[in-house]
Amino acid sequence: MQEIEWKRSIPVTKEVDVCVVGGGPAGIAAAVTAARMGVKVFLAEKQQCFGGAATLSSVPAFMRFSDGEHFLAGGIGREVFDALYGPEQDDTIIEYSIQTEKLKRIYDDMVLESGADFLFDTSLVDVQVADGTINAVIFQGHENLFAVKATTYIDCTGDGTLSVMAGAPYEKGDEKGRMMPATLCSLWTNIDWNRAIVEVGLDPDNRKLSQAFADGVFSVQDTSLPGMWRMPEDMGGGNIGHVFGVDGTKEEDLTRGILDARKRMQEYEYYYTHYLEGYEKAFLVSTGANLGIRETRRIIGEYILNTEDYEKRASFDDEIGRYCYPIDLHPVEPGVAKTKYEEDYTKGYGKGNSYGIPYRCLLPKNTKNLLVAGRCISTSREMNGSIRVMPCCFITGMAAGAAAAFSKDSNVREVSVSSLRRELRKRGAHLPE
Repeated sequence: MQEIEWKRSIPVTKEVDVCVVGGGPAGIAAAVTAARMGVKVFLAEKQQCFGGAATLSSVPAFMRFSDGEHFLAGGIGREVFDALYGPEQDDTIIEYSIQTEKLKRIYDDMVLESGADFLFDTSLVDVQVADGTINAVIFQGHENLFAVKATTYIDCTGDGTLSVMAGAPYEKGDEKGRMMPATLCSLWTNIDWNRAIVEVGLDPDNRKLSQAFADGVFSVQDTSLPGMWRMPEDMGGGNIGHVFGVDGTKEEDLTRGILDARKRMQEYEYYYTHYLEGYEKAFLVSTGANLGIRETRRIIGEYILNTEDYEKRASFDDEIGRYCYPIDLHPVEPGVAKTKYEEDYTKGYGKGNSYGIPYRCLLPKNTKNLLVAGRCISTSREMNGSIRVMPCCFITGMAAGAAAAFSKDSNVREVSVSSLRRELRKRGAHLPE
């Protein structure tokens, strides 16, 4: 492959205490928390709205905020929940449909009111790092390159991009490098919910797939169909169709994947309107601007959260939060059954049960002034199937933001965990004594 050398000087346009890269739920929680603690924050988001998968990929639902007894995503997650659904809403339901436009405004208001500086249309390009310390991060704005200097950086990219650029080790996918499939989520209308079969925690929309396969409706015989989430009035949010073999860190795969998904959406439209009760007049309004990506990198940190921790409902001395979503691994190939955790996912984790998340999972190895939050924190692949969902991203993002504020004048590994835990409790985190 031919190479060129490209070099130029660029301005340092911002010097802050904390630089957060990525404005999904983890990035929102991190930036807002740090700013509220009185430090100078800059948040960069490569798209033109906050929210990540919920707003850009049209993911139709939040997974559980609660273990059935305790609101685990307290603090930032609680604020978002109350603003979106109302404080009187039952917070022990497993899944909550998302009103995308309302959620965008909630995130806008939270960041603006926090006082954090931020820019949309701003993509991470590179880092300057020496001996594990990031000295500057380089961004591409809408037209111009610029650099930001900070004392502490937080990787909320979802893919661990900043961490990898800074030299952190990582793992990706299963033992063969295969990752869970992507999905192009969608918005539908004109659904008769009085006749449609909906079972929370189950996938009733796949009950006619075998017949549709026999009839030649589908070009890919994907036996797993998460299905349609009920939304207000006659609307539905579709978590419909898997796109296999997509590496969400590669633009070639993303390009191929979204083209394939849009083309195959016509097959699902036919399936719903011709095979399932209540969907006969359903109308596909739109699909997400981006593919919904379930899995890419897992950054290797000072501790790797694992299935043993999940099974024993582990607690840790440096725990920064607790969560409860079952291990949810989608099949890596069409026609392959779900993992051994499928039954556990269907039955749930058990009321009142949760596992702890150590602060060490937010500390990428080989780095000094970097934290990671969100989908790509340090876990095994199985545990990534649990922590990857949005309510847990609020938990790890809030912890990273508070830790970054504490580390204003020190290494992130020198933060007092007891002080961090006290601060998080004060801000609403669920951290039992």
